[in-house]
Amino acid sequence: MGIALGSAILLCFGTGLLSHWIQHPPSWFWWPAHPVWLYRVTQGAHVISGVAAIPLLLVKLWAVYPRLFHRPIIGSPLRILERGSIAILVGATIFQLSTGLLNIAQYYPWKFFFPTAHYAMASVAVGALAVHLAVKLPVIRDALQHRLVESPTEPPADSSTRPHISRRAVLTGAGVAAVAAGLAVAGQTIPFLRWAAVLAPRSGYGPQGVPVNRSAAAAGVGDRARDPEYRLTVTIGDLQRQFTRDELLSLPQTRARLPIACVEGWSAGADWSGVRLLDLLAAVGDYSGGDIRFRSLEQTGIYGSSILPQRHAVDDSTLVALTINGETLDLDHGYPCRLIAPNRPGVLQTKWLSEIEVLP
Repeated sequence: MGIALGSAILLCFGTGLLSHWIQHPPSWFWWPAHPVWLYRVTQGAHVISGVAAIPLLLVKLWAVYPRLFHRPIIGSPLRILERGSIAILVGATIFQLSTGLLNIAQYYPWKFFFPTAHYAMASVAVGALAVHLAVKLPVIRDALQHRLVESPTEPPADSSTRPHISRRAVLTGAGVAAVAAGLAVAGQTIPFLRWAAVLAPRSGYGPQGVPVNRSAAAAGVGDRARDPEYRLTVTIGDLQRQFTRDELLSLPQTRARLPIACVEGWSAGADWSGVRLLDLLAAVGDYSGGDIRFRSLEQTGIYGSSILPQRHAVDDSTLVALTINGETLDLDHGYPCRLIAPNRPGVLQTKWLSEIEVLP
């Protein structure tokens, strides 16, 4: 049970850490533009493994619950370390899985900023897991080699209060529950499983067949996005040019089939068309390289701007999109224009573009 739970937690931690680095990249981090579906897979695996870990955690706690209260409460320094690591591990894991589940539904009954807290507590949980594994390594080794016997200081639970259930029944039940939980959300990432995604809040429905995380009403950009005086400002060094939407439409148009994948685990493929970013920059001046900042009509919060690395900027499928699935962008999808780039989180695919600036 511990192996299954630990594997799910480590997969969830690894893919979550990757997502954090993509959004807040350290100087040494490198994330490719291709394959275009890679982030869709890694973030889908993050959410699916986290949800699948919930029944595994419950079964694991049920299995070890009597041992959590064995005497002595304090004991030797090694026992104190073991008890402390268990307390931190259980608390941190419950926090991570419960808040992560609520984040999938975009329900935030707390006042802290979820990404920061989630990232910090993940490190606490994995640190506690490492300490726990180090302390229990001899027991784990003996258990895996089928040599474990009951310690005389830790007698088995009283059979009169704890009914016997076979190991096979427990493992089978936990496995079925984990698979069922994973399937209940996997459909928001894996199209052919959408029929089973009963707990997935976004499984393919939305304007023009693509889900929406943040609407224009929530962003407060409706009037500015529909303003006839709207202009997209593009800046390269000392050169600057403004484009109306009609002028963007008059430039060479490029089509690309790209998924949009969000940190909550949902993703959907779509056919986008618009101006290739390199073509748009060429209409202003000479783009000699560098990262690019995109600003939204939405001025505040994490959706207000994004930085596109050069390796994504020069990709032929990176567009200032004007249509989706053959139709003019819906206002909730970023009308009058939006960024769509390969292998990027949805939170970085800035909608309702107002400015594009090549950084020095």
